[in-house]
Amino acid sequence: MVSSSMRVGCVRSGSSTAEQRAAYDWCERTFPRAERFPVDALAEGDVDPTVYDVLWWHADDPIDPGTLAACRGPFERYLDGGGGLLLSLHALSAVEDLGIDAVAPDTVGIEHPPEASGFLVKSLHAEHPAFEAVEDLRVETVAAESRQPFARYERLVPERGDVLACGYRRGDAPHRKTLVSWEHGAGSVIGVGDSLAFEPSVGGAGDARDAADSDEWAANRSRLAEGVLTFLAGEAAPPLTTRPRTDEEFAALRRSLRADPNRPTYHLTPPANWCNDPNGLIEHEGTYHVFYQYNPAGPFHGTIHWGHAASEDLVHWEDRPVALAPSPDGPDAEGCWSGCAVLDGGTPTLIYTGGRDRHQLPCRATATDEGLDSWRKDLENPVIGTPPEDLDLLSSEHWEAEFRDHCIWQDGERWHHLIGSGIAEVGGTVLLYESPDLREWRFRSSLFEGDWEGAGRVWECPELLDLGDKALLHVSDYDSVPYFLGRFDPESGAFEREQEGDSEDGAESEGEPTGLLDYGDFYAPQSMRTDDGRVLTWGWVVEARPPERQWDAGWSGALSLPRELSSSPDERLEQRPARELEALRDRHVGHGDLDLGAESRDLDVTGTSLEIAAEISLEEAEFELVVRESPDGEERTPIRYTGAELLVDREDSSLDPEVAADAHRIPLESEGEDADDSLSLRVFLDGSILEAFANDRHCLTSRIYPTRSDSTGVSIGAIGGRVSIEALDVWQLKSAWPVEDGPDGRPAPRSSR
Repeated sequence: MVSSSMRVGCVRSGSSTAEQRAAYDWCERTFPRAERFPVDALAEGDVDPTVYDVLWWHADDPIDPGTLAACRGPFERYLDGGGGLLLSLHALSAVEDLGIDAVAPDTVGIEHPPEASGFLVKSLHAEHPAFEAVEDLRVETVAAESRQPFARYERLVPERGDVLACGYRRGDAPHRKTLVSWEHGAGSVIGVGDSLAFEPSVGGAGDARDAADSDEWAANRSRLAEGVLTFLAGEAAPPLTTRPRTDEEFAALRRSLRADPNRPTYHLTPPANWCNDPNGLIEHEGTYHVFYQYNPAGPFHGTIHWGHAASEDLVHWEDRPVALAPSPDGPDAEGCWSGCAVLDGGTPTLIYTGGRDRHQLPCRATATDEGLDSWRKDLENPVIGTPPEDLDLLSSEHWEAEFRDHCIWQDGERWHHLIGSGIAEVGGTVLLYESPDLREWRFRSSLFEGDWEGAGRVWECPELLDLGDKALLHVSDYDSVPYFLGRFDPESGAFEREQEGDSEDGAESEGEPTGLLDYGDFYAPQSMRTDDGRVLTWGWVVEARPPERQWDAGWSGALSLPRELSSSPDERLEQRPARELEALRDRHVGHGDLDLGAESRDLDVTGTSLEIAAEISLEEAEFELVVRESPDGEERTPIRYTGAELLVDREDSSLDPEVAADAHRIPLESEGEDADDSLSLRVFLDGSILEAFANDRHCLTSRIYPTRSDSTGVSIGAIGGRVSIEALDVWQLKSAWPVEDGPDGRPAPRSSR
C-alpha cells in the first residue's frame, strides 16, 4: 500500500498537545488521506474505524482509565476485523486496559536524555517490513536533551508481545524494551513507547552535532514511523516471530540463524535470543526434558522465562514452548529464575526462584500435561516466605538477600533442599532445608561455607550428587565451578568434606575445593539421574564476546554436551561425554599409529562440527591439535598438550579484536595425574564451542569466534621433539535439530543484512 492511498485515523483524547499536533502534522504531510478525530467519537460510535487502514494513537500525557474503558470495545472490534493500530509514547501504556496484553509497561514518564536516542533493532527482525527503510540495527531518532515522553518495559516483558527493538543511547540499551508487536484477533498492534517524539523543543544546549545530524534524526524518525504505519495498514505478515509456539515457528527461527558459522548445531541452544543456566532436568515417561533460563525479549540477560527442549535419545532435540513465564501479580513477576525438577508421587514438580522487587524466593509449580509443556503455579507461592533470619546473608543494591537456586532430592519421607547464598564477612554458603511435602520447609543449617580466601562471596546453583562411595557438592562462585568430594549425613544434615590427603589434588586446607568441574567457559551446571542410574550433567556455556556481538548475532548462550559423572575405583571424579552422543557421528577419517617429528600435518577433514579422539604419548615434545584454521594460518585455535597441562590457545582464534583471546588451561600434574606424558583426548568442536575431555577426568570448555568462512581446517603437529599417536579418529557430526541438514549441520553461507 502506498502512502497516497492509505487512510490513517489519528486519535486524540482531550485537547491536542504540542507533541500530538507535531506528530499528526507530520502524518498528514506523509499520508494525504490522514485525518484526526477524538477518541470520544470512537467510543460513542460517531466514527467508523473500519474506514481507516490504520489507527494511530500518539500521546505524550497519561490517558484517563475511564477513556480507555469506554473505547476498549471499538478498538477490539476493529482489530478483530483485521485493522492495524499504532500506540506510541504514553499510549503504549494502554495495552492492558485495551485487552491487548496482560502486562503493561512498568516504566512511564518524561525525560530529557543528555544524549541522542533511538532504537536497537533485533537482528532477527531486520527484515521486518516496519524497518524496510532503516539501514542499520542502531538508529538515532531524537536529539539530545529533547523532551521525551516514554512508556517502556524495563524490569518486565509483555506476556504475548514480540519485542522488535529496544533502546539505543550512544550505546546499546537492550533492557529498555520500547518497540513491541502483537497479533490481536485478525489485526496487528505495534507499540513504540520511546524515541518517537516529533515536537522539536530542546531542554538545553543539545547535542554538539550540527544541523545535518538533526536532519538525519528527523529523517530516521520519519522513516521508522512511516514503515510502521505502512506495515500496519497492509496485509503482509511479519517474516517470523521470536515468541514461537508452533513447530513451524521454531523451525523458521532456527533457519534464520543457520548461516552463522559460529552458531552451534549439535549442542542445546535456544531457538534464538538468550539462554543461560540449565534447569529442571528430568527424564519422564521415556523422554528427557531440559529446561533453561531464557529471555524471549532478545539476546541479553533479563526478564527470565524457562525455555524447554525435549529428546527421546539425548541426541536429537526438539524445541517446546516456553514452560514458565513471569506472572504479573506473582512473586516471580520479574523473572522465573533457576530451579530444579523432581517427581512428587509421580507428578513432575518444579521448585524455582521467583524475583519481584528486592526479593528472591522459592516458588513451586506442577505439570498439567504429559509433555511438560504446561505448568500450574502454586497459589501459595512463595513456598519459603523469608530467608533464614539468624544468618547475616549478603545483600546488594538489587536484593535484600542473595537467596536463590535449588537442588532437591527425597530421602524416605523427607525432602532435602539446597539453596545458594552468601554470608556477610564470611563467603559463599549452601543452605539446607527439609520438608515432608515440598510446601512446608524448615531451615536446618548452613551445610557448607566458603570461609577461605578466594572462595567467593556468593555461591550459586549448588548441587549435591550421590556418586556411590562419595558425595559430590559443587557450587558456582561467579567465576568457576569448584567441587568438593565428601559424605552427606541426612540425619545430622552435615556435609563432611574429605580431609587433606584424601582428595585427588592434596588440598592444603580443609575448605579448599577438590577440583573444578571445568576449566573454561562453563557455569551453573545441573544434573539428572537417568533411569539406568547414570548421573548426567549439563552446564551453561558462557559467551566470550561483547554484548554488542551477541545482539548482532541474534542469539546468546548454549548448554554443554551431557557429561556422565562417576567415581573411579580410586574414588576420584570421572567425567566423560554421554555415550549416546556417538549417534551424531557421520563421515569418519581414521589413522592408526602415527609418529610425528617436529612437523605439522593437515588432516583430510574440515568443518565446524567435529569430534576428534586421540591417544597421545610425548617424547620430550608438545602436541598440537589445531581447529578452525584458515588456509594461511591467519586464524587458528591450537589445543596444546605439554605433559604438565592441556591448554586452548585463543590468541589467533579470531581476527575480531573484541572477543576473548586468553588461554584456558587444565593443570594436569597438579590434579594428581601420573606423569607418564600420555593423554587420552576427546575434543568436540561445534561452531564457537570447544569441549575437551582429558583422560576421562578433566573438562575444558572454550569459546572461539573465527571471522573467516574458510577457517575450517584441522591439523596436528609436534613441537620440540617426537609425538606418538596410537589412534586418531575424526568424525563430522550431524545436527541435533531437524531444520539443520547440511553435511556438517549447516547450509552453505548466504548473504544477510
